[in-house]
Amino acid sequence: MAGTATMERPANGTAAPVDQDVLIVGAGISGIGMAAHLQQYSPDRSFTLVDRRANLGGTWDLFRYPGIRSDSDMHTLGFVFEPWKHEKAIADGPSILEYLNRIVDERHIREHIRLSQKVVGADWDSGTARWTVTMEDDKGATSTTTARWLYLGAGYYDYDEPFDAQLAGREDFRGQTIHPQFWPKNLDYKGKKIVVIGSGATAVTIVPSMAKDAAHVTMLQRTPTWYAIRPAKDGFANFLRKILPEKLAYKITRFKNVKLQDIVFKKARDKPQKVKDFLTKKVKAALGDRYDAEAFTPPYNPWDQRLCLVPDADLFEAIKADKASVVTDHIERFDATGIQLKSGKHLDADIIVTATGLNLAVAGKIPVRVDGHAVEWHEHFYYKACMFSNVPNFSAVFGYLNASWTLRADIVSEYVCRVLNHMRDTATTVATPALADPSSLEEENVFDFSSGYIQRSLHIMPKSTVALPWRLSQNYVQDRIDMRTGAIDDGVLTFGGARAAVAASAELQAAE
Repeated sequence: MAGTATMERPANGTAAPVDQDVLIVGAGISGIGMAAHLQQYSPDRSFTLVDRRANLGGTWDLFRYPGIRSDSDMHTLGFVFEPWKHEKAIADGPSILEYLNRIVDERHIREHIRLSQKVVGADWDSGTARWTVTMEDDKGATSTTTARWLYLGAGYYDYDEPFDAQLAGREDFRGQTIHPQFWPKNLDYKGKKIVVIGSGATAVTIVPSMAKDAAHVTMLQRTPTWYAIRPAKDGFANFLRKILPEKLAYKITRFKNVKLQDIVFKKARDKPQKVKDFLTKKVKAALGDRYDAEAFTPPYNPWDQRLCLVPDADLFEAIKADKASVVTDHIERFDATGIQLKSGKHLDADIIVTATGLNLAVAGKIPVRVDGHAVEWHEHFYYKACMFSNVPNFSAVFGYLNASWTLRADIVSEYVCRVLNHMRDTATTVATPALADPSSLEEENVFDFSSGYIQRSLHIMPKSTVALPWRLSQNYVQDRIDMRTGAIDDGVLTFGGARAAVAASAELQAAE
């Protein structure tokens, strides 16, 4: 653990010593990105990363299913500060892990990481202006550490319990049933009949990968999905890398891809039929006489749910080779030999993969308390997409739904560093997005997406409004401007010391 930090004590309060200035929870993309930003923008701040897993990498270490890969290009899923150097822009899981490991080694971040440490509680004390975080190791032993700022980079889904679709008859199936979140090591599926339930990003990745060795893979969907076909290799990026310095080539490619993502998303919202026609034309061209309108015409507009990326049209190549097929139907029940469908058809299977989705989780399911009071996240409002109303010295990353996760992680990390630097320069130790009258705000649906995993979780999510700063926006281009250039001391984010924080906490509790 890092040594005790030496921070200035403000005149209006006394700050107790801490083990580190910033405690980062999660050693995946978000956490590693924050560590690198601290080194660059706030080098005077000490930090530690903790992660419940035995390896760093987060999502990319957890998921081990066949074909695991990025669902967006690595020029935007990669960090703003570290060029993606591989030839393939749509990268497999091992390549992404190599990228993350290289960063933590080259930047000496690994020495700040403590693995196999599950955070089981986080308590803010206004009297000392610090967080006390309780952790549990893989043997059940507990320990505590203290920090001035708590930064959650723990992702957005439940690591313990994926979504259970409550499929009838599962106990009757004599084959093997697998959820992608808990993929068994060394699964032998060569020559076997496989049914993958689902048509989202995970299913679209698994099907063509397993089809290479399986007898046949059937993707069973209730509802079709919109697919975006693109080459796994970015020819433009690879050309630039040959003629320009690495960092400049990466910067140009990243800018190009961000703009394209933004243009496509806005066009999908403004002129959905044109985007439908474009995507349908691409799928028809990829499948030829194998195209089935029922299987590839969703009942919703593009970007009402995330587009599913199909690199090099691999899913459609597997269908044309008779190694894979798509069935649109509803499940009646599992039986001993496969799945009985409501249409009367039966799908024989040796292995059934339930790629039925994830459950979302807020703050990594960590119990968070402020001065002894449990934080109920659905009662709080997002502040500038990363902090929360009346929760001091706390930030978290929830990536974009319409763009790469890392785009948000980058700008949030940079913004938090700006806040930390402002606190240093003003000799304050507490920063709180103060909200005394929530009734004055006009709320909106925090996630204007119809995806099941989003709709199932709206009741647990923090609130968002129609206007900044109490808003979780899905507009990266504008967010980047606002987060980089907006005033830190904006009249909403209040600054003070330990005693001021006690008074503010008491005032808020009295108001409630």
